[in-house]
Amino acid sequence: MFNDIGPLELVTIIVLAVLVFGPDKLPKVIQDVTRTIRKIREFSESAKQDIRQELGPEFKDFEFEDLNPKTFIRKQLDNEDLGLKEIRNGFDLKKEMAEVTDAVHSRDQESSPSPSSSPSGSSGGRIDMTKKPEEPRKDDRPPFDADAT
Repeated sequence: MFNDIGPLELVTIIVLAVLVFGPDKLPKVIQDVTRTIRKIREFSESAKQDIRQELGPEFKDFEFEDLNPKTFIRKQLDNEDLGLKEIRNGFDLKKEMAEVTDAVHSRDQESSPSPSSSPSGSSGGRIDMTKKPEEPRKDDRPPFDADAT
């Protein structure tokens, strides 16, 4: 319940409680607070049991924690019926990329048997995939956009 309270914060709360309630009334206040927390827990548990009884036997394994979206998604992704684990484990990105790279290199070697006939000249059998703007010829006019004027 108090997992995120550090030791310094706990000491500060205790000192404030002693200053506000005094050392004489502090034990009674602590008892009242613990009794109230216990009653709230009992009330929530009885409400959960009433809801389960009203839902019927179809929802006997219903858990209220499943209503949390994170828990619901985690539970659905771990479900074996969907086969997501097999898909996740069967897909190896490095292996797939290596196969694609090998396929590209073998296709590149098949299309250019000699380095002199490659389209990029002295690239050693590799195709230059970078986009280079075409040089406009002397008699070419620049493109005209009627909507831009």
